Amino acid sequence: MVKDQQVRRLMRLMQKEKTKAIAAAKAGMDEKTARKYVRLGKLPSEIKGEHNWRTREDPFADVWAEVKVKLEVNPGLEAKTLFMWLQRKYPGRFTDGQLRTLQRKVKRWRALEGPPKEVFFEQEHRPGELSQSDFTDMNDLGVTIGGIPFEHMIYHFVLTYSDWEWASICFSESFESLSYGLQDSLWKLGGVPRAHRTDQLSAAVQKPENPEEFTRRYKALLKHYGLEGKKIQVGKPNENGDIEQRHYRFKKAVDQALMLRGSRDFSSRDEYKGFIERLLHQLNAGRRARLEEELKVLRRLPVCKLPVWKRLQVRVSSGSTIRVNHNLYSVSSRLIGEMVTVRVYAERLEVWYAQKCVENIPRLRGEGKHRIQYRHIIDWLVRKPGAFANYRYRDDLFPTSHFRMAYDRLKEQHTESKAAKEYLKILYIAAKEGEGLVDEALRSILELSIPVVVSDVEMIVGSWKEVPVHQSGVRVAEVDLGSYDELLSTRS
Repeated sequence: MVKDQQVRRLMRLMQKEKTKAIAAAKAGMDEKTARKYVRLGKLPSEIKGEHNWRTREDPFADVWAEVKVKLEVNPGLEAKTLFMWLQRKYPGRFTDGQLRTLQRKVKRWRALEGPPKEVFFEQEHRPGELSQSDFTDMNDLGVTIGGIPFEHMIYHFVLTYSDWEWASICFSESFESLSYGLQDSLWKLGGVPRAHRTDQLSAAVQKPENPEEFTRRYKALLKHYGLEGKKIQVGKPNENGDIEQRHYRFKKAVDQALMLRGSRDFSSRDEYKGFIERLLHQLNAGRRARLEEELKVLRRLPVCKLPVWKRLQVRVSSGSTIRVNHNLYSVSSRLIGEMVTVRVYAERLEVWYAQKCVENIPRLRGEGKHRIQYRHIIDWLVRKPGAFANYRYRDDLFPTSHFRMAYDRLKEQHTESKAAKEYLKILYIAAKEGEGLVDEALRSILELSIPVVVSDVEMIVGSWKEVPVHQSGVRVAEVDLGSYDELLSTRS
């Protein structure tokens, strides 16, 4: 079959060669064929007749009207679904090999008679006009801190004109995470664009039935920076297309950088944060020219950042607890009955009383959870040991596995009530002398398989008091083992 390229070559050779036969031979065709194309003055593709007839009978001709009705009612129906329906309705009439024929017919119907498809209109971005942000989950990258899976998210910010981006580590889509991430990005950028767009974040956007477009706190944040707030329509992530695309590319870049690093494990969160920030600087380096255009038109930052915490007034319950954002936290029993101020940050809570910060507590993620510190309640729990057995949050009173194992050993040695009294005394020692020392003492006693006795724990802790012991479970060097021999001799 002669191709267009051969005929074009023939036409050029006809002007150079002495005879038509030579030109045809060099173009790779017969002389008779060459004469035909010279006479017609057209390319093969221009004289090829259109194939508008069927080569075989349409197996769906008799049932197409039924299929068409189904498609008109539900345009989203897939050809495979319709094919299976036809096979059930007409047993033995259609074979699996005819599925492709129906798929082509359905595809042709959608293109010629189906409903109009959504049109996406390419937008022109201007310097300093728009920024977008969103949260993205990073768990599928398999990052670990000290060998422990690090479950986290990223707040991701991008300028739509230059693609300059910044990111901050967070653990939920809370307003505190949004406020910190947005402000951190703007101060890293060194200026403020005209508008900022998010998706339907509950931390920023009100529910559809609410007359207000944005939440009170988000409006205050926008006002502080002079930003015009924008949001996408429900179910239209393409309207935030720049940040969605940057999510994909950023996570791919992180994954590649982790592979190049040779390990996904980091010694600390700070090391991982530094790794992320170095990568962001590398990604932004190639956008410097367009970023310079943006920096010329960005507005100035305000004098200071807004506080990234929420203030709550709560009363301390009789159980020495406070409830914050559907989670329960313990505080000092001295505050029972008092109203305290809680500053809710993205990752921690500060409890204030009489203009003094009295507690700094890691914030729980999610809802319906609790964090009870035994130090807050141990003074009264040793006076009421009977409350321990059925205490709703008893599991929080085992700070390490050694404490739990010691309690189980005590239950083997004594009745349940006596075991609870002895364990609470050990917990009291931990609160007064240091959890790390007591944990190490319990580990030593458990390894020696001797009975767990409060006086022994006190003696070992007293002998180690001058030796720094960390909660990480590091063995204390140069321990005098003679004290264990003394213990064993006194037991016998």
